Amino acid sequence: MPEKVAQKLDTLPVAPGCYQMLDAAGNVIYVGKAVVLRNRVRSYFHLSANHSPRTQALVAEIADISWWVTKTELEALILENELIKRYKPRYNVRLKDDKTFPYIKVNWQEDFPKIQVVRRMRKDGARYFGPYTSSRACYETLDALRRVFPYLDCDRKITGNDPRPCLYYHIKLCGGPCIGAQSREQYRETIQQLMQFLEGNSDKVLNQLQEQMGRAAENLQFELAALYRDRLQSAQRIAEQQKIVSAALEDVDYVALAQDERTADTAVQVFMVRHGRLVGRDSFLLEGAEVFNLQANNGDSADADPAGTSQLGALIGAFIQQFYDNVAFIPSLVLVQAMPPDQAVLEEWLA
Repeated sequence: MPEKVAQKLDTLPVAPGCYQMLDAAGNVIYVGKAVVLRNRVRSYFHLSANHSPRTQALVAEIADISWWVTKTELEALILENELIKRYKPRYNVRLKDDKTFPYIKVNWQEDFPKIQVVRRMRKDGARYFGPYTSSRACYETLDALRRVFPYLDCDRKITGNDPRPCLYYHIKLCGGPCIGAQSREQYRETIQQLMQFLEGNSDKVLNQLQEQMGRAAENLQFELAALYRDRLQSAQRIAEQQKIVSAALEDVDYVALAQDERTADTAVQVFMVRHGRLVGRDSFLLEGAEVFNLQANNGDSADADPAGTSQLGALIGAFIQQFYDNVAFIPSLVLVQAMPPDQAVLEEWLA
């Protein structure tokens, strides 16, 4: 153990906080959090033979330690997340390419909200949906919804006085607010329905379209009634693809993790259920994961290996921290294979 590290171990505070391990070149190679910094950091250097091979390799490289004291464990979790994103330490479990996931952005703060695909969420009054695993998934979703809920994606300033509309109006992919063919209230109602569909609340939207079609027919506005009929039929086809998986009409994310035991390549699938309907499934890769073994006794499924279960829980906890730091919506329930070791503070953070 380097003398500098030994000296710092004696000065560690008995308080919650974050710590980082540095190598001889001064690079941050690991970031962690602790309820009691003194106990957690010192544990790396005690009974090292009981550590996993990856932890032993980490300890062998540690040339220096630094830390931050926080008021609570929750503050430590938030700081840990920021430090991992900043330094990308190679011994931490990380979402692969976590900054590249796209979102659907609805500029709801505008009078005539435009729809965009963006790479980053901002606190700008807009509504965000995602993240999606690829831009292609975003655009495929929007292409399907635009046939039901025509929306703006141009840079025009909408006054309602333009002399002519764009091509999208003629092919019924825009309602033409630029020429006054659609009022502000009508357009925002359409976008509200689009957002409800993205949230998985398709039943409510279908009922609204049914009512709009009926009102138009009663008022002898047959062209408008036919328009709502076509939108209703298109929306029903999309809704049929959202399989009902829960009669409780609840919002749930199912997080499942799988690993190649030979290479430690680790993949995570998130199944997103909104209002009881499966509305999306995304796949992610983790970097820096250790091999875990869930089964003991030669693969007997009746006996789960406690160490493997603990490792799995730690991986799931690391994923939850990074994934839900970047999502536009957090459901009331997240179901996982194994509980993270810091379950209580994660639940507080998610809430």
